Amino acid sequence: MRSLINLIVITQLAVAATPVVSAEDAKPIRVGLIGLDTSHVIAFTQSINNAEPGSPLAKARVVAGFKGGSADVESSAARVDKFTEQLRAQGIEIVPTIEELCTKVDAVMLESVDGRPHLEQARPVIKAGLPLFLDKPMAGSLADVIEIFRLAKEANVPCFSSSSLRYMQGAMALKGNDKVGEIRSAIAWSPCSLEPHHPDFFWYGVHGMEILYTLMGPGCVSVQRTHADGRDVATGLWDNGRTGTFIGLRNGKTGYGAMVFGTKSIVQAEGGNSGYEPLLVEVVKFFETGKPPVDARDTIELFAFMEAADESKRQGGKTITIESVMRKARDQNRTARR
Repeated sequence: MRSLINLIVITQLAVAATPVVSAEDAKPIRVGLIGLDTSHVIAFTQSINNAEPGSPLAKARVVAGFKGGSADVESSAARVDKFTEQLRAQGIEIVPTIEELCTKVDAVMLESVDGRPHLEQARPVIKAGLPLFLDKPMAGSLADVIEIFRLAKEANVPCFSSSSLRYMQGAMALKGNDKVGEIRSAIAWSPCSLEPHHPDFFWYGVHGMEILYTLMGPGCVSVQRTHADGRDVATGLWDNGRTGTFIGLRNGKTGYGAMVFGTKSIVQAEGGNSGYEPLLVEVVKFFETGKPPVDARDTIELFAFMEAADESKRQGGKTITIESVMRKARDQNRTARR
């Protein structure tokens, strides 16, 4: 009996002496960056690596980056060296390949400003089984968006993409707002500069499209696009009779905004761009839990809307169904896999 009591006492003392690991003491999630040719990599790294203790962002730390870059996109080629050196000066390790990057991190943010290489850059990350966030635009084509999600699903790798404007606080406040009621129609607007290697709205209009889908959710069945006086207008018809309109502005002087037409009132979103932090909080939470905050089906439909808008432009303003551009993209992927 005495030996049993001694054993219990010793065990209790050992447990009491074992330090409790708090959330603050836990090792941060090591984050790697792919594509150092956008100002996002500087802003994101500073926000995450300089986060105050206790902040949701303090759970992660950017530790490594792969340079990347696109010689035929001026905003990439002219900035990639500068941003790479800025990150190196902050102690970020610059590695020569994505494969090596994947051995040094727990999660990846694919940041290349050019959406075209995203599919090939995502492949080794998915193969390594690392949670993957893809910054805007998710890819350079609807077919590539669908293929990235297919590969991630097959490998059981968590993956999502979003613009920071999906988390514009003024727009989010209108969703489910009792004073608004059910949103029957919404208008969202944003700058919409073009880049010749991308479908028109993919490059910058995607920001305003994210606002529109924050308000409307999925369910669009067809899109019609017009252009006049330096602005593009793309209106979608939803399967329950609702309508959503994106206005892309090219005068360079406008910001981001939205207005909803609800069953109880018509309200314009207050404020504008809420900055990067709301998105980064969601990204870090995603890395921690493996649960994407935006469903793949929503993002695929958003890109299908933009592709349908491009097709409507090519056909002189004809109404284009979402299903038709989805079918074309799937056929392209099946052909590419043969």
